[in-house]
Amino acid sequence: QVQLVESGGGLVQAGGSLRLACTVSGRTFSLYAMGWFRQAPGKEREFVARISGSGGVTAYADSVKGRFTISRDTAKNTVFLQMNTLKPEDTAVYYCSRSDTYFPFVPKYWGQGTSVTVSS
Repeated sequence: QVQLVESGGGLVQAGGSLRLACTVSGRTFSLYAMGWFRQAPGKEREFVARISGSGGVTAYADSVKGRFTISRDTAKNTVFLQMNTLKPEDTAVYYCSRSDTYFPFVPKYWGQGTSVTVSS
């Protein structure tokens, strides 16, 4: 059973930064694309960023492009989301997911989520 465990959420002021981490169980971490999604209160879950198994290809939602950076560390089985210049509208529960393919990215496994609150 694949398990994804997120960490790093919290409360931050607008303009601040946070770094989320998602550690994945198993020995085949580098074979799969990883992604981050978020769900704000009363809204549907939305795509934030994805990264290929090799880490060489990434994509971002327009709303976070230039502010967020996704990366992965194969030795640690961990994918990161560096979030800079945070805005109140970034407030959400952030989820990491694993997909068998980079594109289309079809989430097959989800983490439990980590909450991010950005105060104005």
